[in-house]
Amino acid sequence: MKTAICYYSRHHGNTRKVLEVMAQEGDVALMDVTTRQAVRLEEYDCVGLASGIYGFEFHKAVTEFARQYLPQGKPVFFVYTYGGAKGSGAAAVSKIAEEKLCPVLGAFSCKGYDTFGPFKLVGGIAKGHPDERDLENARAFYRQLRARWERGEGK
Repeated sequence: MKTAICYYSRHHGNTRKVLEVMAQEGDVALMDVTTRQAVRLEEYDCVGLASGIYGFEFHKAVTEFARQYLPQGKPVFFVYTYGGAKGSGAAAVSKIAEEKLCPVLGAFSCKGYDTFGPFKLVGGIAKGHPDERDLENARAFYRQLRARWERGEGK
């Protein structure tokens, strides 16, 4: 399964850490949505959209990227990290996927170290995350997606 994961990961790189372990599990290209590059998502079997949670939702750069580049009918999945609360999580990108008739294969989320705003005053929250257990769960999530794809599910 040839996969593109389009992401935004700043501050502590929590989301990038999760994506790097997923990328070890197969033919996965990681694409930072803040770099300007030729994007041809049609060439991939499925597309992951990934972000930390900013203000209770995916970073706007990922949402705008999906709106502009996600091909009609392309299978998608979502990955996100959060400090305090999931917020609405992948709701905005889920809506875009729905509008583009893209089947959603699943979503993975886990805690990530967060020092934004008032959390900085207390040394941050979710310290040590994503941890090894989170990363192993991320690997397992991607393996399950790949296995389902190989069985013909989600195509």
